[in-house]
This record gives sequence, C-alpha cells and structure tokens, in this order.
Amino acid sequence: MHGIIDDLISELTRLPGIGRKTAQRLAFFILSMPDAEALSIAKAIERVKEKARFCSRCFNITEEEVCNICSDPSRDRSRICVVEEPSNILVIERVKGMSCLYHVLLGALSPIDGITPDKLKIQELLERVRGGEVHEVILATNPNTKGEITAQYIREILAPTGVRVTRIAYGLPMGSDIEFADEVTLGRALEGRREL
Repeated sequence: MHGIIDDLISELTRLPGIGRKTAQRLAFFILSMPDAEALSIAKAIERVKEKARFCSRCFNITEEEVCNICSDPSRDRSRICVVEEPSNILVIERVKGMSCLYHVLLGALSPIDGITPDKLKIQELLERVRGGEVHEVILATNPNTKGEITAQYIREILAPTGVRVTRIAYGLPMGSDIEFADEVTLGRALEGRREL
C-alpha cells in the first residue's frame, strides 16, 4: 500500500509549484475522496491529453482545428495580442473590452536555454501580420528578461511590415505602497505614465 502512495506523491511533485509536502497532502486527499470524484479527475486528465491540441492559427489550446476565439466573427481582427503561453489568454480575457485575436509564442526567447526564434511561433506571427488585416500587434510577453528580449525581437522583426507594435504597460499594482517597489518596477511605472 505504501508503494502506491509513494508513486502518486512522486507523480504529483512533477507538477509545477508542487513540493513533496503539498504532494503528500494531495495524495492523501485523493485517497479520502469518494471513488467517483477521484475517477472524474483522472478521466478529465485523460480527456484533455487525448483531445487537446493547438489552434492552427493562434496556437491556443483547443479541441478543434481552429479555437473558439479565432472562429468568433465578433472579434476585432485588426489587433493581435501576443502572449507566451495559452494560460496568459485566460488572464487577458478577464479584462472587459479586450476583444482582439491572440497569438501564442509557446515560450520566450532564451538563447542560454536553447530557445531561439525558430523554436517559437514567431514566423507564424509574421505570416499573420503580412496577411494585411492586422493593424496593431500588442506585445503582452512577461515583464522579465526573457519577455523583454522576446518583445524587442518581435518589434524589430515586425518593423518592416509597418504594423503598429505596442507593449503592455506595467508597474505598480493597485493597493501597493511606492516605498515597497523595486527600482525596475517603479521605473516602468514612471515610463508608462499617462495624462489624467
């Protein structure tokens, strides 16, 4: 009995952000769940692994050839928001008034880790922009070194197309105190200032 619990704990620690202690708690929670609930989780994992694929246009996760965002005729097709991962779309979609299309890079540039432009979906983005329907590309890569390098590279590669390239603003979160902000965050907040 102890072997199968240890196996489950080991498998759970493979998930991001799950350490050994959390994996132990989850394993024992799963063990205490009614069979139907535990099997429902297992079946959901199995279904997503069988049916999930990347959208042929934007590389979001979908069950179809083209995702529901790309196939939605009410979307603003003149704007593409570029993100690193499909999970980023979920966050941006919560913002009211954002009704653009997306393009998922499936990572960020990191030459040290062997992530070069050919490993990301940058060429596919360039092809979409060259289609002529896109007027603005919003770069929503993460505000870290890899995200900044990626945004800069994409800006340079899109420059000859004449499309407007913008970068999301970032800085101080609402409810925080300036005295606790680091220099980079405060610097970005000052750069992204706007008129009131």
